[in-house]
Formats: sequence, structure tokens, C-alpha cells
Amino acid sequence: MTSEYRTGIGVMSGTSLDGLDLAWCTFTEENGRWRYQIERAVTVPYDVAFRKKLALATEMSALAYAQLDIALGTFIADRINEWIQGDGKPDFIASHGHTVFHQPAEGLTTQIGSGAVIAARTGIVTVCDFRTGDVALGGQGAPLVPIGDELLFGQYDACLNLGGFCNISFRQGGQRVAFDIAPCNMALNFLAQRLGFPYDHEGHIANTGSIVTEMLNELNTLDYYQHSYPKSLGKEWFEGEFLPIIEKHLTPDNTPDCLRTIVEHIAIQVSAAAPSGNASLMVSGGGALNNFLLERIRGLWPGNVIIPDALTIEYKEALIFAFLGMLRLQGKANCLASVTGAKRDNCGGAVYFF
Repeated sequence: MTSEYRTGIGVMSGTSLDGLDLAWCTFTEENGRWRYQIERAVTVPYDVAFRKKLALATEMSALAYAQLDIALGTFIADRINEWIQGDGKPDFIASHGHTVFHQPAEGLTTQIGSGAVIAARTGIVTVCDFRTGDVALGGQGAPLVPIGDELLFGQYDACLNLGGFCNISFRQGGQRVAFDIAPCNMALNFLAQRLGFPYDHEGHIANTGSIVTEMLNELNTLDYYQHSYPKSLGKEWFEGEFLPIIEKHLTPDNTPDCLRTIVEHIAIQVSAAAPSGNASLMVSGGGALNNFLLERIRGLWPGNVIIPDALTIEYKEALIFAFLGMLRLQGKANCLASVTGAKRDNCGGAVYFF
């Protein structure tokens, strides 16, 4: 292992716009097996104005979009500098950035949060832009986390992440496969915010509702669920295909019922994605803190559902992007063609040395 790239800060800004996840991680390799340690981690919330800008990025002019790219890179760099002050510096930063457009069928995926700005303002080698190389090779550019699932969490049969979207990875036919399953926190938070809450804490509101059967049936028959992997979802699909069904059935008084219906929909789609057999499932991401959602997933999943330690639950994606950054700096494959459908495994990410 190249010792100079052993510790890194993984940076993740998810589609749910909760804030910026920072995880300082250390990686070691023993007898061909990778091990990790999250030394410490923090979530930096976006203020209302900045969250609104990120949410409206798809509608901006080219100039405003470019300015937001710089602004987010500056925000990331400054938060890292504040966070690590007096503690030395990691070997590298690996930043996912914030996805604005994701249309792999058009050969297009964009993540803002300038890596050049991050490297220049921190003085730390920065890896960013992880997805575009895979898309250029004909892949989906997503999901990228599965190689981390394979090498860091291989003791579990399957790994489920409950973020803005939920995605799963598992071994099948001797190789890792993975795909986005369905919207998760993006949909749940949309409904909770109608009631004045940033999210449905532990699923309490959903647990008071009743399933809207017609809405559930319409969601479950969306065309996306009929396709086999590799496949991935983006904000455009959520707004164009999923959200109209929610809004069709939403009334001033039935938000808890719609939340209950979305929870059931997620649990059904997660169980439908299960590999054959009595598979163990590790769950991470913000949705793993939604007790009611976990209850429904446990009720339908054909095997044990395992919840890891709190840092892994909340920062697994930031951890794995740090891992992807380390692999990139070592020149090793960090994106699996079996997952994305690309022409070959590849080593993705733009690197800025300062």
C-alpha cells in the first residue's frame, strides 16, 4: 500500500440537501483485506439560502451555475479548514460534490463543488468528479459505493443505503451488482416539510397514517421498477415520474397517509431487490434512523437486517468516497463495470495537486 495516501477526508453532499458530511478516515490493508477507521466525522448544515440555491441549480443560467460550483467548492474548503484546525492535515480529500444533472443515457452527469478550489484553499490533494469517466465509458456513473461495500463490508450478503434515494449492492454470479432502488428521504422529507418539519423523526408521522392503496399501486407499477440493473435514478426522474403521483393523491389533510404509503412503497421495493436466499442486510444512511421504515423493511426482507455503529450509519457514503479517493491516487480501479454497465472497470476521479 502507498503509505502517503493512507488518511483522507471523505466529503458527501446528498440529494436530500441535509448538509455536508465530512469523515476523517484511515485505511489499512492486512492479508489482502481492507480495514477502515472513522476517526471522527461531522455534518455541516446548509443555511436556508444556500440550500435553496442547490435545489434550484437545474434552473440556473450557465453563469450562475458556474458561480455556484465555485461557491460550493469554497464552502467545502472553508468548512474543512475550520474543522481540522490545529489537528494537522490528512493525506488527501475526496469530494463527491453535489449532483445537479444525472442523465447517463445522454452521456451526462455533473457534480458541482470545484475540486480545484478545494485543493487551492486547503493545500491538500483533492480528488473529485468521480462519475464522468464511467459515463464516458458507457456506464451509469452510479452507484459508486458498491466497491466499498465489496472491499470494506464484504461480510454482509447485501448492503442497503437509505439516502435521498435508496440503493443496494450484493454479489451475484461471482461479481458485485448494484443499483438504485427507489426514492427514499427525498420523498419522505418532501412530505414532512409540508407539515413544517425538516424530516419525519423516527417515522412517527408515517406510523400514524394509513396506506393510500391507489397511490401505492401507481408507484409500484412505475416503469423504472420493471427494468433490470444496471440502472440509476436522479432528481429529474423523481420530479418527472414519482412526484406527480404523490401530488395527485395529496390533499390538505392526508400527508401522514402519503408518508405511510411511501414507507410501504420503499419497503416493498427493497424486498423485491433482495438476492436469493436468506441474505443478511446491512443498512446505513439517514433513513436507517427512521425506526418505522426499518420496521417495515424488517417485516418484508427475507433474512437478518443489521444496523452498524452510529458513525457508519451516518457517514458510510463519506467513508467510501474517501476510500474511492485513496484507490484513485493509487491508480487502482474504483468503479465496477458489473455495477454501472460501463465497458470496463475504471479508475475514476479528477485529481488536483497543490
